[in-house]
Amino acid sequence: MASRNGLASLGVEGASSAAHALSLPAEAYGNDPQLEVMWAMKAYNHAEIYFNLISSVDPKLLKLTKSDDQIHSAYTEGFSDLNLELLDPDHLKSPESKERWRPFCNQFEGIVEDFNYGTLLRLDCRKDYTEENTIFATRIQFYAIEIARNRGGYNDAVYNAKSKQEQS
Repeated sequence: MASRNGLASLGVEGASSAAHALSLPAEAYGNDPQLEVMWAMKAYNHAEIYFNLISSVDPKLLKLTKSDDQIHSAYTEGFSDLNLELLDPDHLKSPESKERWRPFCNQFEGIVEDFNYGTLLRLDCRKDYTEENTIFATRIQFYAIEIARNRGGYNDAVYNAKSKQEQS
């Protein structure tokens, strides 16, 4: 993932204003296009950092939150049928799936910071974030799926690809 402009283009004052704006409750805004751009930039930066992390550190060794074990346990109880290698967007976005995910997500309110924030999630774990390979999910869905991918060795392909590039 190459970051060209991102938050750095805002400067210190702009980034500070963006951080403040993003901390306000959603009810404080309508459909403000500028706010949507800031959210998209924040989600992109989170995705970029995460991809760099799994490219540089063995994903099996990563701990994404202080509640990884609890998240993983709840995820495996309720969603062991998901294909972690290649996610089907319908398993996250269909009305039936949303009903299935809602209680899972809500149980982490007050436990996982920003549990319901929008986050970018890769559909195919062997590939980078691209427009075709990315879906918008809640932060807790991201954590649940990526913790399971890390522990199950699904993200090893990204880590191994980076390691092979460095050896060449």
